Amino acid sequence: MQKRRQYIGSHSRDAKRPRTNEEIKSAEVLLVTDGVTERVSLEEALRRAKESEYDLIEIAAKANPPVVKIGDIGQYLYQQQKKERKQKSGSKQTEVKMLRFGFRTDQHDLDRLIERSKEFLAERHLVKFVVRLRGRELSNKSFAGDKLKGVIAALKDEAEVEMDMRMQGNSFVVVLRAKK
Repeated sequence: MQKRRQYIGSHSRDAKRPRTNEEIKSAEVLLVTDGVTERVSLEEALRRAKESEYDLIEIAAKANPPVVKIGDIGQYLYQQQKKERKQKSGSKQTEVKMLRFGFRTDQHDLDRLIERSKEFLAERHLVKFVVRLRGRELSNKSFAGDKLKGVIAALKDEAEVEMDMRMQGNSFVVVLRAKK
C-alpha cells in the first residue's frame, strides 16, 4: 500500500494572495485608513475591521511592522489583477525584424524594403538588413557593401546604426534602431 504525499505550505495559486485577518502573524501593524497611517496592535486592527464588516488585508508583509488596510479582499485582488494586466499590456517587447535582399536586387525593390523598414521603426522595432552573396558574387563584396550603405543613407533621418555593417558568412549584415 502506497502512502499519499502531503504537501505542506501554500499552493501556487495562493502564493500571490495577501494574508488576511487571522493569517497575519505580527503583534503590531501599521494601519492605513483614508490616507492616515497609525501604528496599532493586531487585535485593535482586527476589531476595527470586524466593526466595519470588512477584511484586514496585509499590503506590505516585509515592512516592519507590516502595513495593513481594511477593505474587501475580493475587490483588492481584482484591483491587483487589473494593475498587472495594464502593466503587461504596456510593456511590449521590441523585436528584431529581418529584411533580406540579394546582390542584384533592383532599386524599386530596395525602395519597397526601405518603406517596410520605416513601418517597423515606427513601431520601435530593431531592423536587421541582410545582403546575401552567392557564388561569383562573393568576389565583388564592395558592390554589396555599397548597396547596403545606400539603404542606411536612405534611412538616416529615421534610424541610427545599432550594430555596424559587417560580414557574417556569405552575407553583409547591419542592425538599425529608431531615432529617439
